[in-house]
Amino acid sequence: MKALAWALAILLATVAATLVVNDDNGYVLIAWGGWTVELSLALALILLTAAFAAVHYLVRLFGAAHAVPASVQSWTGDRARRRARRALTRGLLDLAEGEWHSAEKNLTRFAAESETPLLNYLSAARAAQLQGADERRDLYLRLAHDSMPSASVALFLTQAELQLAHQQFEQALATLRHLQTLAPKHAYVLKLLHCLYEKLGDWRQLRDILPELRRRGVLPEPELAALELRVHRELLGAAAREPEPARLAAAWDAVPRALRGNPELVVHYADLLLDGAAAGEAEALVRDALKHGFDERLAAVYGRIESPDAGRQLSFAEALLAQHPRSAVLLLTLGRLALRARLWGKARSYLEASLGVTPGADAYCELGNLLDQLGDADAARECYRRGLALGVETAPVNLPPGMAAVARSGQRLLNAAEQGGAGAKLAAASPSAS
Repeated sequence: MKALAWALAILLATVAATLVVNDDNGYVLIAWGGWTVELSLALALILLTAAFAAVHYLVRLFGAAHAVPASVQSWTGDRARRRARRALTRGLLDLAEGEWHSAEKNLTRFAAESETPLLNYLSAARAAQLQGADERRDLYLRLAHDSMPSASVALFLTQAELQLAHQQFEQALATLRHLQTLAPKHAYVLKLLHCLYEKLGDWRQLRDILPELRRRGVLPEPELAALELRVHRELLGAAAREPEPARLAAAWDAVPRALRGNPELVVHYADLLLDGAAAGEAEALVRDALKHGFDERLAAVYGRIESPDAGRQLSFAEALLAQHPRSAVLLLTLGRLALRARLWGKARSYLEASLGVTPGADAYCELGNLLDQLGDADAARECYRRGLALGVETAPVNLPPGMAAVARSGQRLLNAAEQGGAGAKLAAASPSAS
């Protein structure tokens, strides 16, 4: 439409010029030195227009010729970039398909011409790592850094990931600590540090970054809570292995107050105290925890604590029974405490009540020991049999005929040994209460 309008305008201008020339052709006189040129106005205008057009097109032609090298260079560069893009795409596909050698070759072939050389070299480093070529991996990482120094965080993150995957823990630790100086609040850096410290068993360092892990939302809260519990369990265990008993108490003091009420952690700490012959501390710890909230794990460990005042323990546990009369674990604990207080009748009642709620191997064993001491050997053997059936759930084995008699003989010897051991256990104590 625009071209048609221009053509119409030129046509009208030509017609108007023709009409003007027909009325008065006019003339143009050009004098220069001894030369004179005389021509009509119309011819002068035509020649002037033609000269302008010629000069215009000559200038454009000269400009186009001057731009030829740049155009050739631009075309060559575009061709190289297209080739680099194809190689990058092919390399990434090979990497995804597990063709490590082909991926490395394609990713590095035109990396210098790529629009994203950092991506080429980082991907090539992964391909080299998967082939076990650590030297080539490190070379590509250096080339990646040289290609884009401003992307140092991405580069070192990739390096740390590769080192962790190759179990180069010391190198990974150095890389991640350097990353901490570059990006101290980077969530992924914290996550990699968490993985590394867990692999190394460096629970102190892991404890130190727990607040930042929570603040940055690096892990879901349930997973973080489980990690925090495990960290303090490991630290308590490590402290218990130290020769100085004060180390264990210091480790417990370092546990966050909100976590000290966790039944699992309290039971673990109580077990460590019992292993260290600190029954008094363990009893006070578990008793205080049970006052704040009943938990069967706490009740179970309370029954295993042999404090000097078993009667006091029994009174405290009986106070708990009023709120939890159907707890088989608490009834078993009461039975054990009554045994320790030499209250045989009460112990038998509690143990039988525990078995009435939920039969368990431990309760059967305790009741068998008591019945054996009281002289009821048949009932004791029946308790042992039922406890063994609950404790060891295995499929029956058909023995050859010759072995069956040997097995029966061995079982009789085992029963006799069990009876003798149980009797020896309470031999020093004669029944004094019922």
